[in-house]
Amino acid sequence: MSGILNSSIGRKFAMALSALFLMIFLLQHFAINILSVFSPDAFNEVSHFMGTFWAVQYLLQPVLIFGVIFHFVMGFVLEIKNNRARQISYAKNNGSANSSWMSRNMIWSGLAILAFIVLHFIDFWIPEINTKYIVGDMSGMHNGEYRYFHELVEKFHSPIRVGAYVIAFVFLALHLLHGFNSAFQSVGANNKYTKGLVGFSKVYAIGIPLGFIFIALFHHLTGH
Repeated sequence: MSGILNSSIGRKFAMALSALFLMIFLLQHFAINILSVFSPDAFNEVSHFMGTFWAVQYLLQPVLIFGVIFHFVMGFVLEIKNNRARQISYAKNNGSANSSWMSRNMIWSGLAILAFIVLHFIDFWIPEINTKYIVGDMSGMHNGEYRYFHELVEKFHSPIRVGAYVIAFVFLALHLLHGFNSAFQSVGANNKYTKGLVGFSKVYAIGIPLGFIFIALFHHLTGH
């Protein structure tokens, strides 16, 4: 594994795989959260299953946390390597003419997303861990009903928090617009399906963040 990560191609390939893994998780996360808009009961049921099923808690959750940490650490490593390469490139030509704004600023959108993930952990993951494993309440109940929807709505009362979520998902869209295509290129998916992948990546990169923004604004404006 260390040998693969020591090469430039290996690092990019590993980065791409972690990115694709996180994109799949993001889609699954959105599919669950959008239920809170259309069916609070369904959202509660699915959230309780995901929060108590042993395979999710003890297998998938550690893998996800590792994937997030690995992706950001590898992103910073690649950014440092790329910056060194750019210093040589800029001495020969105009680097901005050979790359998009998004590709040159992935580190900043990544930092904004990392800050959001920390906020998201503080809002939801840490209280969930506290409730289940410190308080010891595995029932997921609040006043006789599942607490998940109630806690979600409570978090979106604050306009400051909602604003932070909206800004973070705008950065996520910018990050995905470049990252999605870059990930497919790094794993060698340049073939007859490339145009279709490019089209899908744009829909995903804009649609998923926009969907999360809709969820936050919906609960903030309706209060339920």
